[in-house]
Amino acid sequence: MRDAVLTGLVKDLQMTAASFIVTVYGDAVAPRGEVLWMGSLISVCDRVGIRENLVRTAVSRLVVADRLQGQRIGRRSFYRLAPAARAEFAEAARLLYAPGLRPSGWLVVAAQGFPEETRRRFHLAPMGGDLWMCPDWGDLPPQAQLLLRCPGNDPALLPGLARFWDLNALAARYEAVIHRFTPLLHTLRAGHRLAPAEALTARLLLVHVYRGALLRDPLLPAEILPERWSGSEAKTVFCEIYQLLSPAAQAGIAEAMEDEAGPLPAATPASEALLAGLA
Repeated sequence: MRDAVLTGLVKDLQMTAASFIVTVYGDAVAPRGEVLWMGSLISVCDRVGIRENLVRTAVSRLVVADRLQGQRIGRRSFYRLAPAARAEFAEAARLLYAPGLRPSGWLVVAAQGFPEETRRRFHLAPMGGDLWMCPDWGDLPPQAQLLLRCPGNDPALLPGLARFWDLNALAARYEAVIHRFTPLLHTLRAGHRLAPAEALTARLLLVHVYRGALLRDPLLPAEILPERWSGSEAKTVFCEIYQLLSPAAQAGIAEAMEDEAGPLPAATPASEALLAGLA
């Protein structure tokens, strides 16, 4: 049953080595000092079918992109989060592990256009011409001119807000999370437990797939979302599975991951704080 569940999690799953490595650092490494031995990373990625040559190529590209920094000690290579990546990781963690968090309001900004990465990070939605709408998390997109700030999340003050985002595409992503991980949830609810290595693999896959939907979600007020919004069910599935897997997954981290000082700890105050945010 264990092998069947994990096989189902990776079946037809499209992901790049770089994006999965970001998941590994965000969920397992960042709360434990931000440093990982390349050998550990290769081993963890191999469990989801990402081979060593792809891992090495992806790490090199992440270094060039200023997401990781390398250090060689003897014959071993270690990689840590680059300073430029820390804020990005913290922002993703804030959304993943504090599921009740909502933006303080909404911004209307002007700009001739944004790179795709900026549009995704700030959840920018085109309003027509040079006008864009985005959630207010306290900072402006680069090169944007603020035209209007709408505080609060009262739907009566925000007529038509939902139409600026492609909620059908976002719902499909959430439905994919539900479809892929519900069998695992049933298995865990029935009392079956995975070994540490399998639990770690399953948790990383859970975070990876759910993150792909959540980071595209503008987190609109519930009152203006479609009925039976799949994002609500996906959040429940994510939180419950993450908590059920975590005792064994944390043991798996200590077994499989090392930094320059040795095995990573199973738990740290930072990792426990993330877990507590889902309770």
